[in-house]
Amino acid sequence: MQYRLNKGSKLNPMQILSLGFLAIILVGGILLSLPISSSTGEYTSFIDAVFTSTSAVCVTGLITVDTGTHWNLFGKTVIMILIEIGGLGFMSFTTLIAILLGKKITLRERLILQNAMNTFNIQGVVKMVKYILLFTTSIQLIGALIFCTQLIPEYGLSKGLFYSIFHSISAFCNAGFDIFGGGVSLTTHNTNTVVILTAAALIIIGGLGFSVWTELYNVRRIRRFSVHTKIVLLVTGFLVIGGTVLMLLFEYNNPETLAYMDGGEKVLNSFFSAVTPRTAGFNSISTSGMTGAGKFLTMILMIIGGSPGSTAGGIKTTTVGVLILTVICVIKRREDTEVFSKKISKDLVYKAFTLFFIGSGLVIVVSLILSFTEAGASFTAILYETVSAFGTAGLTIGLTPNLSIIGKVLIMMMMYIGRVGPLTVVLSLTKEKVRSGIKYPEGKILIG
Repeated sequence: MQYRLNKGSKLNPMQILSLGFLAIILVGGILLSLPISSSTGEYTSFIDAVFTSTSAVCVTGLITVDTGTHWNLFGKTVIMILIEIGGLGFMSFTTLIAILLGKKITLRERLILQNAMNTFNIQGVVKMVKYILLFTTSIQLIGALIFCTQLIPEYGLSKGLFYSIFHSISAFCNAGFDIFGGGVSLTTHNTNTVVILTAAALIIIGGLGFSVWTELYNVRRIRRFSVHTKIVLLVTGFLVIGGTVLMLLFEYNNPETLAYMDGGEKVLNSFFSAVTPRTAGFNSISTSGMTGAGKFLTMILMIIGGSPGSTAGGIKTTTVGVLILTVICVIKRREDTEVFSKKISKDLVYKAFTLFFIGSGLVIVVSLILSFTEAGASFTAILYETVSAFGTAGLTIGLTPNLSIIGKVLIMMMMYIGRVGPLTVVLSLTKEKVRSGIKYPEGKILIG
């Protein structure tokens, strides 16, 4: 299969991934803009249709029109399919189609899959795609069946079944789209333990990463886990437990969130509020009603996000893990970054710092521009929105529907970069590294 920008120049895997996501977004935007997608039978503004498509493909959940009331069954189904494609990656679906048609998966396509799945090598990557699709279908089906026990009695058979399937896919893919209408998300079900815990479990499973689940299934013994899996589990556990405790502390007496709940409900919703910012986008308590500390904690969790090779966005748990480990090793005056009796390569450390600074820089620049274009919006709302878009979290404190056209374009760009990956986007725009063979003498700079 040949991919060409122009005569004599082939697209590299990162460029194919970047353009592939753009193509899916455009197709989804066109479908959603048509009268057959809206509940009123009228055309939807193209910018709102593309914004919704971007949010679905980038599994974010930010919306400019209400998902539950604006779109009809066809429109909601399109959004659900876009979420699935965006969560698992369009290359997984093209590979599945190729396998079903009996086509041979070429080396070039395997390299693209390696980049899409964020795996260490191309060996077994096609087999991994098959496993991912089977695993995903099974988990989403289980989630939907559990949701059915709660939503069918409430909404009836057909509506309850569709709601269950939609929200199971949305939760597993860390999308955060809900179709209850009115922007309520899960606030109307925040005392339903089954709904909240099922959604939280799907979010965590989807955010751990497919390579981690492959290892958990095949290895099963902690001592034999790879360094990657150990760091993912360690950081994820710390963020969920620490986030739950802090959220409970910050919101315990807040009358707009947890104050009027009993002890068990407070713990349940604090736990969910620590899980969902990790790029899922659902909320069981008011995001705009949170304390300043609660909002800031949410922003920290949103920018960290999930783990590599998962359905989640953000700078990723492993990036944060490597950054913290490097800081600790520098303080201890160790030459290398070390963990679990293993050395982390300098290339990975450089990559982690690059991701962190590109992400932070994008958030700062876009927040600065939005502070100028979105007159009347508070800086907290702007920063919250920007971080949510970059982390593909989908949480908002009310700014999204009121964004200007420039604001919508900027937030769409942040969602896209957050889902595809800052490094993938940057490297897709640059030429491949060419070794010059030149090594320069060391320059000395004073730090600190």
